[in-house]
Amino acid sequence: MPFPYPPVRTLALLVLLVLPRTLPADEPTKSDSGEPTRPVVPGKEPPVKAPTRVEVKPEARDDQIRERLESILRSTEWFQAPRVKVQEGVVFLEGHTTQEEYRKWAGDLARNTQDVAAVVNRIEVTQPSPWDFSLALAGLGDLWRDTLTALPMILFALLILFLFSILAVLATRASYFLLRNRITVSLLRDVISRCVGLLVFLLGLYVVLKISGLTRLALTVLGGTGLLGLIIGIAFRDITENFLASILLSVQRPFQVGDLVDVNGIMGFVQQLNVRTTMLMTLAGEQVQIPNSTIYKSVIRNYTSNPNRREDFALGIGYEADITQAQEITLRVLMEHPAVLLEPEPSVLVESLDNTILLRSYFWLDGSKHSPGRVKSSVLRLVKRAFQQHAIPIPDTAREVIFPSAVPVQLVEARQQNRNTDHAASPVRPQESRSISTQAEGGLHTEAHQIEEQAKQARGLNEDDNLLTESSNRSPTG
Repeated sequence: MPFPYPPVRTLALLVLLVLPRTLPADEPTKSDSGEPTRPVVPGKEPPVKAPTRVEVKPEARDDQIRERLESILRSTEWFQAPRVKVQEGVVFLEGHTTQEEYRKWAGDLARNTQDVAAVVNRIEVTQPSPWDFSLALAGLGDLWRDTLTALPMILFALLILFLFSILAVLATRASYFLLRNRITVSLLRDVISRCVGLLVFLLGLYVVLKISGLTRLALTVLGGTGLLGLIIGIAFRDITENFLASILLSVQRPFQVGDLVDVNGIMGFVQQLNVRTTMLMTLAGEQVQIPNSTIYKSVIRNYTSNPNRREDFALGIGYEADITQAQEITLRVLMEHPAVLLEPEPSVLVESLDNTILLRSYFWLDGSKHSPGRVKSSVLRLVKRAFQQHAIPIPDTAREVIFPSAVPVQLVEARQQNRNTDHAASPVRPQESRSISTQAEGGLHTEAHQIEEQAKQARGLNEDDNLLTESSNRSPTG
């Protein structure tokens, strides 16, 4: 509706013309602290905010405004082909940019320019191509610059770590030689000396991280060492258990190399104790590896730690025999045998009265010199021979039956005559050999030397890994 009065209409037109120039420009966004935010771009940062006023010249012309704005937009390098057109104080912005913040910044810049009446912002925000590697290259460039900046610190940290590594090796060797005369177990010396070297190396790592400003990481490394050890212990429980058992066995020394032991039902001569297993050579020439944890938790019978060993055997005689005479004969054989010890004294005891009178004999021998099985065979053979000489019957418990009262038997005369004839023609029972050891028994000496020779031919034995032998020249670092 037209204004009714010309003066009022003229005033309204003046207000409409002046209003775009007097309206405040869009305020830039502000952060929580009240400061204007900055649009971020790799390699370039915009100013804190667009200038509140860009003075060109008093009563600037349109071409002057255009040249000023275009030069500013090109100098930022945020815009592709920026173009500025100014007509009657109205600024038209054209071109492309990669972020909305840059587009808004260009509009604020034009609004705050001197003698600008209005701004038409036609700058388009283009999305980067998926094959555009400019951001990645810019990131690599930043990483390279940061690396070059931190290179002196990295070299200094490596130098410190190298020096502490040398100190760790020296501390390991020094602690090993200091403990050489105090701890006789080589494995325990190795473990303690290596732990000392590890502590020195961890100290150097802490110093490096502390210098680099990574204090929290340094504390995490030191605190996580125990956690790492716990995790490794759980993951390798069997290996850790065998390793700890090998340390305890090498410290306690329940056996030595060459000892005859019985572990978990396996009897053999000890050949080697390493960090995982104990190797035995059985009497049958078989090489057996038993985990150290099994040995440490099992009952160990060592037949060599005390060379004197007691053996026994049982022998039955008939009820018509004199028990005292049989005991004396057996005891005399034991006393005269060269492999039987006189102290402790052998003994012959009546064990039971069953189908036969069972006599059990006990005697001692030196297990380091004589074989228990061969000595027992020799004694049994000589006792049987002595019983035969003194007509002491040795009944067969599987066939002989003793009746308490007589059993009537009717014999035919012909059969009785044949029996007498056969009895007269039967040969005399041969006597046992009087020699202490026969060729079949192979002597009375122990088989330890034979097993030792067999063990030398076995594979898988490395004397450097044997924890039962001391090697003063070996060091924990090689």
